[in-house]
Amino acid sequence: MKINIKATNISLTPAISNYINKKIFALEKFIKPNDNSVFCQVEVAKTTRHHKSGNIFRAEIHIKLPRGDEYYAAAETEDLYASLDEVKDNIIRKLTSKRKRTIRLFRKGGIKIKNLLKGAVDVGGKGWKKIRNKK
Repeated sequence: MKINIKATNISLTPAISNYINKKIFALEKFIKPNDNSVFCQVEVAKTTRHHKSGNIFRAEIHIKLPRGDEYYAAAETEDLYASLDEVKDNIIRKLTSKRKRTIRLFRKGGIKIKNLLKGAVDVGGKGWKKIRNKK
């Protein structure tokens, strides 16, 4: 995974960089770990220069997978590390929902094929109806 870290209106210290890398490597459970065609862009920013309180830190993650899938998450909080934690949780939620949806559609298609081979047909979404009796 190629990682690009960008800092806007703040300096990128080694502590921040290490924390970002630790959070990004937690995403490798959901993406192939040694795949260099996966591109991950992380941006951390201080949204204003003059405010002292409120949601002033922003974190964004943009992941591009080789098959064309793109995932994006952003979070704004009062603390930079809290923003990174929140954005990591959001991107994990998006990655797992895509994986679960793919598995669900695959299983749903398998059920339809199995019922078709058994001789049952879906009649207008009202339920399954047998079209042939077993002897």
